[in-house]
Amino acid sequence: MNVFSTLRAAAGKTARSAQLSRSFQSRRTPFLQHQQRFASWQRGRRYERFGDQSFNNGQGKQQQQWSNFGPVYRAQYIWRNYRTPLIVAGGGGGVFYIYNLEEVPVSHRRRFNFVSPDMERQVLGSENAYKSLLQEYRNRILPAEHPYTRLVAKVVKRLLTSTGRLADGEWRVHIIQDDNTTNAFVMPGGKVFVFTGMLKFCEDEATLAGVLGHEIAHNVAHHTAERASRSIFVMAGALALSTLIDISGNLSSELSDLILSRPNSRTQESEADYIGLIMMAESCYDPSKALRFWENMTAADKGQPPQFLSTHPSHMNRVEQIKKWLPEAQRVYEDRGCASLRSLAGDFRNSFRQQQQQPVIKSGRQPADVFSPRGRRDNDDDDDYF
Repeated sequence: MNVFSTLRAAAGKTARSAQLSRSFQSRRTPFLQHQQRFASWQRGRRYERFGDQSFNNGQGKQQQQWSNFGPVYRAQYIWRNYRTPLIVAGGGGGVFYIYNLEEVPVSHRRRFNFVSPDMERQVLGSENAYKSLLQEYRNRILPAEHPYTRLVAKVVKRLLTSTGRLADGEWRVHIIQDDNTTNAFVMPGGKVFVFTGMLKFCEDEATLAGVLGHEIAHNVAHHTAERASRSIFVMAGALALSTLIDISGNLSSELSDLILSRPNSRTQESEADYIGLIMMAESCYDPSKALRFWENMTAADKGQPPQFLSTHPSHMNRVEQIKKWLPEAQRVYEDRGCASLRSLAGDFRNSFRQQQQQPVIKSGRQPADVFSPRGRRDNDDDDDYF
């Protein structure tokens, strides 16, 4: 009797324990299910989004999986949290971009530019920048009476007046005595600087016109203003790269410059080659002489970096491009009635002979008014007015 009582008591305890266990498990199941769903969400990095068919939580809201790739994940995060500002900024930027599209003279290329010629001249070609250059080269600028200065002034005047593209501003010519520097440039507003190292590649006046035509073409096309306008895209690209790829600001700026700025600069250089070639033909300078100049540069310069790393096209590519444009330039040359004026080399050769026969002139005094009517002098004798 005692044995049966003990067995019944033990069985009752076992039954009550099983019942308690089932009751605890039934209460624990929702918590475990919640934990499992949370762990699954964490592993998959899911977030709620309407319209995605990849997952449905039973409440009408669907979810999309986050990417495990860092840049894509950051882009997803930014898009999810800043979608409205991005859409507004993108729409406004698109309207601003389209509104400021314009056509480049001569080449007719469409480009974005919101900097006016006046702003370009006043800000990017300011008197302070000009005077800073004069100060930098003050002991090496040849005077107005020097043969080089007179020759370059003559070619600049002919290129501008013959083509009818005389830009506003005060055109001034400065020749810098530096045989080791192969460079020439024109500041916005018409300040021309030519290094004597560039002149040694010019066989005659027409070849020099090829160099100066290219540099003046940058001014005619307002390339400086275009670069300033496009800088907002370079800065935006650098910011995007820094945010998405999580790299330093310097590296993102370099990448943005490589991807956006340098290709545009090479486009401008090619465009200046084309415009300069047409300006030569319109001024009755044989356009084939521009080809001769770049062939000389190709033969002399063996250390060019790869083109994609440079702001300029390679010399070889420039030669090939000019060959393609020459038939058009030759037609302009013939239509102007210039075929009988092919021999224009005398002045340039004579200037070089005179230079060889006299000592190099180094003077702190800047060039006088080579382009002004004879006898006119301004208070500031460093101005060469056209």
